Amino acid sequence: MDNLTVIQRIAVWILPVIFAITVHEVAHGWVAKKYGDNTAAHLGRLTLNPLKHIDLFGTIILPTLLLITGTGFIFGWAKPVPVDPRHFKKPRQDMAIVALAGPASNLLMAIGWALIARIGVTVGVDNEAIAMPLIYTGIAGISINLVLMLLNMLPIPPLDGSRILSGILPSYWAWQFNKLERFGFIILLVMLYTKVLNVVLDYPLYFVQQWFFTLAGI
Repeated sequence: MDNLTVIQRIAVWILPVIFAITVHEVAHGWVAKKYGDNTAAHLGRLTLNPLKHIDLFGTIILPTLLLITGTGFIFGWAKPVPVDPRHFKKPRQDMAIVALAGPASNLLMAIGWALIARIGVTVGVDNEAIAMPLIYTGIAGISINLVLMLLNMLPIPPLDGSRILSGILPSYWAWQFNKLERFGFIILLVMLYTKVLNVVLDYPLYFVQQWFFTLAGI
């Protein structure tokens, strides 16, 4: 995508980023409802309307800055969908499943975007006006969803991976581990600034991207 202008890159990435972040949050709320917590539903957050989920910095400003500067990979977040584990029969275990729903939704969306890119490849160079937008948007959709999936699986509170780990750990150790949540955002910023996040994610991201690009026929 290096041959695209900044405006073209924003146009290519905007829908994949918004959908990746929005559906991720809706997936948490939808699964929570299945396990007995209607908090998100009562607050009108079980909707694909991005306006209900957009966080000005996490959904718009940060991804745009990362896209324009070309530093590292592109990621972001939406307003967290509220979940009240007191409504679950097994709070810690059910919360782990609710947390897993977010990365799982990104995996499914990555598959969907790979199929869209595949359609673009099938259409071929004779129809570039149709093929190229599908291919570029498909690549962006694969990339953002795989980044969000892998990033959220890191066991750093409040990322989804920490909820999953907390559901597996014995109660005492889960309680101790969850104390890290107040420092989680700072830890992530330090990891991003020092490029530790790139070191952690680069290889697994490259590996899964290649598999999805093969699926897309790229």
